[in-house]
Amino acid sequence: MKTALIGYGYWGPNLARSASSFKGVSLKYVCDKDASRLSEAESKISGVKTTDDLRVIFDDEEIQSVMIATPVSSHFEIAKKALESGKDIFVEKPLTSSYSQAKDLVSLAEKNSRIIMVGHTFLYSPPILKIKDIIQSGELGEIYFISSQRVNLGKHQKDTSVIWDLAPHDLSIFSFWLKKSPEILGAFGNSYIIQGIADVAFLHLRYPERICVNLEIGWLSPSKLRNTVVIGSKKMLSYNDLVNVEKVKIYDHGVSFKDPESYGEYQMSYRTGDIYSPFISGEEPLLIEMKDFFDSVRERKQPKSSGQFALDIVRVCEEAQAMLEKNQTKGEK
Repeated sequence: MKTALIGYGYWGPNLARSASSFKGVSLKYVCDKDASRLSEAESKISGVKTTDDLRVIFDDEEIQSVMIATPVSSHFEIAKKALESGKDIFVEKPLTSSYSQAKDLVSLAEKNSRIIMVGHTFLYSPPILKIKDIIQSGELGEIYFISSQRVNLGKHQKDTSVIWDLAPHDLSIFSFWLKKSPEILGAFGNSYIIQGIADVAFLHLRYPERICVNLEIGWLSPSKLRNTVVIGSKKMLSYNDLVNVEKVKIYDHGVSFKDPESYGEYQMSYRTGDIYSPFISGEEPLLIEMKDFFDSVRERKQPKSSGQFALDIVRVCEEAQAMLEKNQTKGEK
């Protein structure tokens, strides 16, 4: 299978490395507008051809799939042309910068019998997969709420807010764990460094079955944090993506309530039990993700991170962005 990569900036080299590691997959082209990046690709990838012209890739009948790692504002036009030229596509998250564009791409892919996969890499992360198994097993009991932080100092984007940059990670994780879509209850934030580009945001979400989710995302933090807590009726769970060992911990902690037997008397029972950390595989998520893409192209099956799955993430981001801007305007009055 011959594939091509469009965009050799921040994430492109990682996609190129991953694609080159699979037997039967050949990275034929790297495309970028920056000549220095093309020179770098030529020096690092044996036998690759470089170009700054998308038509070279789209007109090449040998190319079956295309990986797109360009700024989100360019995703729609590039992905549309790739699908129209008969290519299966892998697009870095988010799929597009609007729900209508994402919906158009998904419809076009279905019409042309093409595959869309979106780079929601955490769906292939061993800790995330382990937590999904734990939730689905019922070990935590009924899920009450989830609280998550994804903050660091930078990297500020020029063409998109922190919602479109960071929130897709966590939104994809929550939808994957809960197998449900959320409703946006609130989105608050502000643009402090670049006018009009929100760099801090707080999202409040409600999932079916009364599950509440609070998400903090930002580019303005003195330290990098990747923490998530899942509270259930039986047990509680914490996930820290930045530590090397014991990323996931399960706490046999909880609260039981009994109806009062007399006026003003509450029968509360607090339980503090064992804490344990399950074994987590050390496989690289990106390699698992790219394997799913190339397997899907070969076998003509839908990948886990399909266009349809990604479409709902775009919907939530768009609604959150609109609510954030509305709340910003109110605050300025």
